[in-house]
Amino acid sequence: MSIVSIITPSYNSAPFISDTVGSVLRQSLYDWEMIIVDDCSTDGSVELIDSFVAQDSRIKLIQLSENSGAAVARNTAIEAAQGRYIAFLDSDDIWLPNKLETQLQFMQERDIAFSYSAYEKIDEQGQPLGLMGVPDKVNYDQLLKCCVIGCLTAIYDTHKLGKVYMPTNTKREDFGTWLQILKKVDYAYGINVVQAHYRVYATQSSAKKSKMALENWRLYRDVEQLNLLKASYYFSNYAVRGVLRTKFPSLARKLHILD
Repeated sequence: MSIVSIITPSYNSAPFISDTVGSVLRQSLYDWEMIIVDDCSTDGSVELIDSFVAQDSRIKLIQLSENSGAAVARNTAIEAAQGRYIAFLDSDDIWLPNKLETQLQFMQERDIAFSYSAYEKIDEQGQPLGLMGVPDKVNYDQLLKCCVIGCLTAIYDTHKLGKVYMPTNTKREDFGTWLQILKKVDYAYGINVVQAHYRVYATQSSAKKSKMALENWRLYRDVEQLNLLKASYYFSNYAVRGVLRTKFPSLARKLHILD
């Protein structure tokens, strides 16, 4: 049994999956399993993943029978996971080599159930686009205002929380999961040192960002069951803080939005 299970959903990930798996293979911590759940890819990525499975028994592949979305893929991996800790890494993102060792030591020394870290945005060619700092800790109400926890940095302890599955009735399933966890513990704790690279695509448009904002609103109302007044309050915070974090990170730091 591995100490940490790495949860990786994959759909048509051929351009980047080798970089992602490679970043796991380079981890200074050896005791892990990586569970990749393929969501009916059609681009040859399954063959790439199979080649890694053949090379290293710590890497496992599960193939879904029908396209079901990232939340179902992640939940399938969580169900199969045998590690004490659950860590998330999407099929186009990258970890720095000491990520797992640093973060697990941080959690164990401080008896922490849920942690996250800073990360760096990169483009499709791997060129840096900017740092995303994080606060030292965040509670449920604070997270509602701004989701500062990047999915690629999140790790939780199943001995303290049990297995926490992602909601399937929202496209903000990662945000919804962190909120679930913060109903069980007072705080999530952050390492304000870059531990991962988050890939941003040139094809991302303002229309997609608008759609994501709508999903955030639905999360507040339909998943968290906030009344109209509370949902409006948190949504306005989300909108302003999101702009500051992505467009004006220096100002965000001065306002203690990032750290």
